[in-house]
Amino acid sequence: MNVEVTPLPGIGVRKDFPLKNNRRVGVIDHRDGTVDLIVSKPDNPDVTDQISLTRREASLLANLLGAPQVVAQLQEEHREFDGVTTRQLTVPAGSPYAGRPLGDTGMRTRTKTSIVAVVRDGHVIASPGPEFVFDALDVLIVVGTADGLAAATVILTDG
Repeated sequence: MNVEVTPLPGIGVRKDFPLKNNRRVGVIDHRDGTVDLIVSKPDNPDVTDQISLTRREASLLANLLGAPQVVAQLQEEHREFDGVTTRQLTVPAGSPYAGRPLGDTGMRTRTKTSIVAVVRDGHVIASPGPEFVFDALDVLIVVGTADGLAAATVILTDG
């Protein structure tokens, strides 16, 4: 599938692609940092529907779209191992670990879980090290037992 990139002089860049349902979907990335989610028809570049997003909202949407794909792949790879679960956990806005390094959580020692990836702004950061600094709303891909994942959730929320 090809993404068409169209410069919009004085505005920013339009990036969109065709869907199977005879529509196009994409974004207009404005020079001021805002992003518009857009829908149009394949034979007509005029936008038929538009939702304006802040950079933060666009980042959260990208995380929502990207993280499930990573989780699904890891779940498929771990399906043969009883007791191993892969889950996505979000660093809440009020988390005591937002703005702090992964190593400060003591996650592996305290819960026996592993953070195997972080999805931020739609980009996957594989195997983050202890120096990796969390941002609020990062989506963590965590592998462990059900009890360990529950404990990890509590740590991210309450410390």
